[in-house]
Amino acid sequence: MNIQSVLKPAATIAALLLLSTAQSAMITKAEYQASKTRVSADYKTEKSACRSLSGNTKDVCIEEAKAKEKVALADLEFSFTGKTEDRNKALVARAESNYSVAKEKCDDKAGNDKDVCVKEAKALEVRALADAKMGKEMAEARKDASNDKRDADYKVALERCDSSAGDAKANCVSAAKSRFGMPS
Repeated sequence: MNIQSVLKPAATIAALLLLSTAQSAMITKAEYQASKTRVSADYKTEKSACRSLSGNTKDVCIEEAKAKEKVALADLEFSFTGKTEDRNKALVARAESNYSVAKEKCDDKAGNDKDVCVKEAKALEVRALADAKMGKEMAEARKDASNDKRDADYKVALERCDSSAGDAKANCVSAAKSRFGMPS
């Protein structure tokens, strides 16, 4: 395994981790459907190009075509929804796809070289999955912190309402619930 094959997936993962939901390019439903059709057509074309190959070269070619499709569909889903959950799914798809291709490439080797190659591929996958998990945990921590802040601000608003009475208090509580998205 050369250094470029190690750095390229790591750089891609780092770039995706830096994307925030607000920065993601949202696409329309029509663009989403068209892109999905294009990804499927690309996969069929790439897979059919593998037919002329033989042996492990053919297996690697097919695995690369599958990997491209899987990653493209996951990235497409994230582009459509912009959800953090879908971003994490794209990171996981990329990690798993890179691993499956790297592992297939290891079949050209034998003995200890093959064992080392498989272990390197697995290590790259584990690192990429850990990065994806870290991104997911950071997103959950941000969400929890946001909810904690909202709840604290809501309690302050309710406390301020306690200085009022009657309709003024009811209106104040209703306004606080509305402002902080609390159920009525």
